[in-house]
Amino acid sequence: IMLLKNTFQSIALAAFSILSLNGSAQQTEKILLSGEDFEHPVQWDFYCTDGNKSKTWTKINVPSQWELEGFGEYTYGRWYKELNQKEPSKEEGLYKYEFEVPQNYKDKEVIIAFGGAMTDTEVKINGKLAGEIHQGGFYEFKYDISALLNYGTKNILEVHVSKHSANPSVNAAERRADWWLFGGIYRPVWLEVAPKTHIKNIAVNPKMDGSITIDMNLKNISKNAVVEATLKGLDGTKFQTFTFPIKAKSTKETIAAQWKNVKPWNTETPNLYDLELVLKQNGTAIHKVEKRIGFRTLEFKKKDGIYVNGTKIIMKGINRHSFWPEGGRSTSKRISLLDGALLKDMNMNAVRMSHYPPDDHFLDVCDSLGLFVMDELAGWHGNYDTKTGT
Repeated sequence: IMLLKNTFQSIALAAFSILSLNGSAQQTEKILLSGEDFEHPVQWDFYCTDGNKSKTWTKINVPSQWELEGFGEYTYGRWYKELNQKEPSKEEGLYKYEFEVPQNYKDKEVIIAFGGAMTDTEVKINGKLAGEIHQGGFYEFKYDISALLNYGTKNILEVHVSKHSANPSVNAAERRADWWLFGGIYRPVWLEVAPKTHIKNIAVNPKMDGSITIDMNLKNISKNAVVEATLKGLDGTKFQTFTFPIKAKSTKETIAAQWKNVKPWNTETPNLYDLELVLKQNGTAIHKVEKRIGFRTLEFKKKDGIYVNGTKIIMKGINRHSFWPEGGRSTSKRISLLDGALLKDMNMNAVRMSHYPPDDHFLDVCDSLGLFVMDELAGWHGNYDTKTGT
């Protein structure tokens, strides 16, 4: 059960253009290369190897599923059973996109991130591999491309997506199931730009009494570094700031604090706060991370039940797929809000992510509306091999 979206995740803040930051700590910039969702796409060059509209270079919307854009071949996930087919469709998609990065990014770390692509995905920057081929269609993946970029001029991104995985365990976990098998880059693609010294990612555990534990992954920490932690209410109320020394060359640190007069999160009153972490070097702010959180205490009592903030709860909910008629598995924040509001209108307090992680924006909606979330890994009926699963 995941009550709030507080698991490890890279810090990619919602800024859709290159920001000019003067004087204050720099946040990690998020620069979209695709559209923010299938309703606001960006066109990339595209070549489909088989099926409809194949064997010629044309354009495709990103994010999208290529079948719903008129390419390839539709295949149902129970092709091997109900449809009695020998094999599913196995077309591949080749994508190209040009983008520029400023010259001053040469002194920063530049990551390329994919929210999700189905299924095996090879990424090249200026003709060079960004890293290992990613396997697993429901998971975000990233590459550090700092050394591959041409700064101050154009760069060529090439993405090769195979609809059918070369890994049998991935196909067992994701592609032999009771749903349509789609191909494509179906979630956004973006750059994350951070200073060389930064907070790489965080995991937070806020409790109902206002206490919090924060695990941080750090990069390129020098001497005389500290992290300042501040809590802010959504109404602008600012709480106490705590300061924590960070060891030089440290890559992992855990800090803990407690704020007074914090209102806990529950499904009836989903109180949320903004956590701000500022990394300072010799008194100068280097990097800032912001994360919206809620304070709640979760307990599992054997042969009794689940308790939240000391109260036993009864979950009333339903399963949800990340799926939409016009977009396939490509969705949007608007759709997440529609689904979340519908659940609340039906007097439900819980939702199960069947059977894979959803878009981040759906988890944000659940946090803000007051919905318990049962998150799941893909592979509920099959399983990944150890390397892919970890």
